[in-house]
Amino acid sequence: MKKVLVFVLFQVLSLQYFFAQWKPAEWPVLKSYDSERLSRIALPLGGIGTGVVSLGGRGELRDWEIMNKPAIGYNTTARGNDAPFFSIWVQESGKRPVTKALIGPVYDWEYDQGEGKPVNHHGLPRFEKATFDAAYPFGQVNLSDSRIPVKVRIKGFNPLIPGNADDSGIPIAILSYEVENTGTLPIEVSVCGSMRNFVGQDGSKYITGWNGEIVPYGVKYNKNEFRKNDVARGIFMYSDSVSKTSAARGTIALTTNAVDGVTYRTSSSRNTWSNAILDFWDDFSRDGMLTEKEKPAADPDPMASLAVRRTIAPQCKETISFFITWNFPNRLGWVSWEDPNHNKTIIGNYYSQQYHDAWEVIEKTIPRLNYLEKKTIDFVRALKISTIPEVVKEAALFNLNVLRSQTTFRIPSGHFMGWEGTFETTGSCSGTCTHVWNYEQATAFLFGELSRSMRDVEFNYATNEQGKMSFRAGLPLGEGNKQAAADGQMGCIMKFYRDWQLSGDNDFLRSQWPQVKKVLAYAWIGNGWDADQDGVMEGRQHNTMDVDYFGPNPQMGFWYLGALRAGEEMARFMKDRAFEKKCKTLYLKGSRWIDRNLFNGEYYEQIVTDPETFGFIDLEKYPEKSPNYQLYKGCLVDQLVGQYMAHICGLGYLASPGNIRTTLSSIMKYNYLSDFSDHFNNMRSYVLGKESGLLMASWPKGRLKVPFPYFSEAMTGFEYTAAIGMLYEGMTDDGIQCIRSIRDRYDGAKRNPFNEPECGYHYARSMASWAGILATSGFQYSGVTKSISFTSRPGVYFWSNGSAWGICEISDSKAKLQVLQGTLTLNSFELKGKCKIQMKNLVIREGENKEFTLI
Repeated sequence: MKKVLVFVLFQVLSLQYFFAQWKPAEWPVLKSYDSERLSRIALPLGGIGTGVVSLGGRGELRDWEIMNKPAIGYNTTARGNDAPFFSIWVQESGKRPVTKALIGPVYDWEYDQGEGKPVNHHGLPRFEKATFDAAYPFGQVNLSDSRIPVKVRIKGFNPLIPGNADDSGIPIAILSYEVENTGTLPIEVSVCGSMRNFVGQDGSKYITGWNGEIVPYGVKYNKNEFRKNDVARGIFMYSDSVSKTSAARGTIALTTNAVDGVTYRTSSSRNTWSNAILDFWDDFSRDGMLTEKEKPAADPDPMASLAVRRTIAPQCKETISFFITWNFPNRLGWVSWEDPNHNKTIIGNYYSQQYHDAWEVIEKTIPRLNYLEKKTIDFVRALKISTIPEVVKEAALFNLNVLRSQTTFRIPSGHFMGWEGTFETTGSCSGTCTHVWNYEQATAFLFGELSRSMRDVEFNYATNEQGKMSFRAGLPLGEGNKQAAADGQMGCIMKFYRDWQLSGDNDFLRSQWPQVKKVLAYAWIGNGWDADQDGVMEGRQHNTMDVDYFGPNPQMGFWYLGALRAGEEMARFMKDRAFEKKCKTLYLKGSRWIDRNLFNGEYYEQIVTDPETFGFIDLEKYPEKSPNYQLYKGCLVDQLVGQYMAHICGLGYLASPGNIRTTLSSIMKYNYLSDFSDHFNNMRSYVLGKESGLLMASWPKGRLKVPFPYFSEAMTGFEYTAAIGMLYEGMTDDGIQCIRSIRDRYDGAKRNPFNEPECGYHYARSMASWAGILATSGFQYSGVTKSISFTSRPGVYFWSNGSAWGICEISDSKAKLQVLQGTLTLNSFELKGKCKIQMKNLVIREGENKEFTLI
């Protein structure tokens, strides 16, 4: 028995040692940025709903947003040299050692900063050159310097695995430093991470220092503790002095999986006259090893350091990995500029239920890193090899950053919630706003469980007895502003249909059918959006332009037609014949009416009505009678947003296909500017100078004096909607041109490639870009009928339905469908316009594939 126990113990320890030796594999690269396009790069490292820290284009860590709030620009300290950083010590045989920060060179614009501030690490020696490679969530910084015989590649990521929200929601930033000896002799190398214990200091509280600098505060008597076990060793950071109800109360850990050559310090000298970093630098520069202080420093935020030393043979590489983990459980309700009273209700975090503290995060994660990394690589590679235009893949993949930013979070019940975006220190526009989140497709097609949780919030917590849905959900659930939005409410019905189809969960529909009916029927109440029940919205229609439209218009009209079609299909499945008939009747009436009355031969426009009587106004004769903020004869960039969603849902055309295509051509003709230099814009500018893009609206037939507020702007989510509509219509060159115009603006030099803002950074609507994958692959899936379809064009195409994903390889004579994650059950396989193959409950499991011979 003892022999068995010894053997088992040996196996366990061996397994743990194996896990501890994880080293990152080769990562795919989709986009490379040269030294001139690094200054704005900030790639978020963190899980869904956990907060993030970002990897900068030259290797710096920036935007520490791990404490339940946005903190763009926050570096944890006013002293730029004291922000968290990594450094390297290199010694060639017979030469003096060299110590440098693992950061690329100073940018030109940073020289004009008083005292070197606010440039992080302004006083530290740096590498001469830097470039950046990316395929989100993988970011790689390449550092080199002619003065030392090493090249360093910084590899940062966090697991992102479609269909697995928990494994994609780990509060961790994984950083590996691959050091290459480019010389002819062995070298000694040590890589070190240094970080102050800033638990309690989230960037929300500031004082003004003696020289006018803004100094964050909030820490007091914080403590660092060195820990080690068979999985990791490193510094555990905590505080006993932060209020138990503070959103900034939690824990942080800086760890490594190295098993030898590890040294550490839990503190430095007291930071009078910035002596802490001097004391650290002298210690580390001496021999690449750290000496623990006999007496901890008295700083309230003591600076800890963790180093790993290695010997590297000539022309060889060694990889040293570090992990930053955190756990801050006290997320508050919607706290933003909208809420002057600052909601202090503790809502909590889903991820904090999975981990007791930051140390448990690393204990649970390191043993699974091989799996987590492999599945993330599988996902990114599958998308990378797809026969889809590069810029479409870039837009779709890189905008997944929104899911990892402080825009989103999960409450303890598991419900997925989101702001519209974030500002520097607060959320932007609360409540998982329906008319913004309607546009994005990434959540549903990659994380169906999260998407369905959003439907639960909308239909069960944000909807009253009359079917009125608050377009901003409250926290705690059930609270809210109780205002309905016409586009938001109709779009939620289409999203419900989409999520039901993708999941194939008929109980999901059965249990919610009364609510779905109620929400759709709300359009028909007295003085409502379609009070006369003719399939056309004439009433007061609050919408995503943050104003009310009066009278029939294409934006609301196509959302409504899409909701009616979705309602018809769901009613048919539920055998609710009366409701099915009503939806179909209204849809047919409305579709014909919109084509006859709103299509002007080039695009769809608005007929403006009186806000009091809802009677039509003859604005040709009486332009002064128009209410402000209308569309009227304008050519709106997303006038076909409901059609865009109908294509995604497989609901077909909502109006004349010819009119749809003509409208998209007109949007390209009238709204696309190849040069914004001469464009007047009285609002926010997201496109400048010689950049190109799609205007929100144009008025080739004459503009109202005061149109809707955002008419002169250009915003990426709306641009993607039009561009993807073009892709669905076969207008491939135009669609690609529009998407390329967007991504050319987010080039790393002018803007961050991992942050497309609108009303706030990391804006949810930008994830409409995922639909570019759907449009170019022709992917359509129904878990209800167990059918899948693709374009018939030969190529390799990534597919995902929210729970399973893989690739489909198509040639002229055969197609091979491969499942890389999850399980797929099929009754039919179709290549559009070519063939449809029937089968009965064909099951393809993870790692399997099925080959179809094409007829």
